[in-house]
Amino acid sequence: PISAFFAVYAMVAAIMSESGYRLGRWWQKHTPEEREGPTSMIVGSLLALMAFLLAISMGMASDRFDTRRGLVLAEANSIGTTYLRAGYLPAPASSEIRNLLREYVPLRIIKTSDVADLHVRMARSVELQAKLWSIAEDLARAAPESDVLALFIDSLNETIDLHETRVVAGIYARVPETILLLLFFGSILTLGMVGYNAGLTRRRSPVTAFAMIAVLGAVITLVVDLDRPRDGFLKVNQKPLVDLQEQVEALPPASPAE
Repeated sequence: PISAFFAVYAMVAAIMSESGYRLGRWWQKHTPEEREGPTSMIVGSLLALMAFLLAISMGMASDRFDTRRGLVLAEANSIGTTYLRAGYLPAPASSEIRNLLREYVPLRIIKTSDVADLHVRMARSVELQAKLWSIAEDLARAAPESDVLALFIDSLNETIDLHETRVVAGIYARVPETILLLLFFGSILTLGMVGYNAGLTRRRSPVTAFAMIAVLGAVITLVVDLDRPRDGFLKVNQKPLVDLQEQVEALPPASPAE
């Protein structure tokens, strides 16, 4: 959980900072001249490097989050267009397609982090896509020159493509783990060096140390939260698909004899 991640990070960072401070105190007693060494400059460089890495990571996570949010709206529009264009098709294909889309829309609304449920939804979505495409193929064979059918197939093809695009964006397009690990351990090391430098100079502000740990932890937790679209506090809004489901369900059910 995101809150647990923040708690673990804050605890590890506090331990590392205190350990660095105590090590700095011990080292200063044995080598008093170290106070005039390059430690402060090194700490400043590490802080600047961490700020640069945080900016890159935040940008990557934010871009991926915005992409997922945009894909939800694009899929809702595509499914809605497919549903409307199905009304131009001859019966009973028109009613059968609309009934399948009524079942399809709720599957696309992701509100849980349960991986098993997610895979069930994905598998069922693929099954419905195969049925929809099979109906479209039969209609295309019967009327290969129909412009109306061509429009429907175009929107249906876009709907199917957006399924795979959402899967890739939601599951595979993540901030590389190497960057997240570097961000985590690099910030921990930096805080340890800040504590070490404070031990060398024998000047430490507990309030400043706490604020730095809290801010760094919050920013890193935000990056992880943005990178996990189904967990945490920041979730991809499913409202476009929810609105589409309400609109579709508000219409009278189509019957095969329609």
